[in-house]
Amino acid sequence: MRVRGRSRGGLTRAASHAAHRRVDGVSDLKRARFARLVARALDDLPAEFRDRMRNIEVVTDDEPSEEQQPHDGGELLGLYEGVPLTGRGAMEPYLPDRISIFRGPIERMTVSPRKQAEIVRDTVIHEIAHHFGISDERLRELGLGDED
Repeated sequence: MRVRGRSRGGLTRAASHAAHRRVDGVSDLKRARFARLVARALDDLPAEFRDRMRNIEVVTDDEPSEEQQPHDGGELLGLYEGVPLTGRGAMEPYLPDRISIFRGPIERMTVSPRKQAEIVRDTVIHEIAHHFGISDERLRELGLGDED
């Protein structure tokens, strides 16, 4: 499992060490800070979950792509794409699952760094729950789902 940051255009963060550089109006420092929030949320997961996560990539993106946009017009904070562990056969090969955490929508919700960290943590937990086969309906029952 690794965390990788990307800009909206899908390019990986430049190898340049100019941390103050701006791409699409967003500084590398801001993107790096957000990637650290995601990495911290993953590090804070209980070991029994971290140890069971397999074949999964966690990325930070500035915004959801057009294909990822929700049909209801809402803001998408994160997205799980893959085959949940509960739906996998024992011998079938699978492409890596992918969890995307979207910086723009989260930063538009609040300017508070503490609140952003909470939203990132909740979003990471929500998307990892999907990796383990937990539905949105069940997450709502547990008080961990999206508000309707």
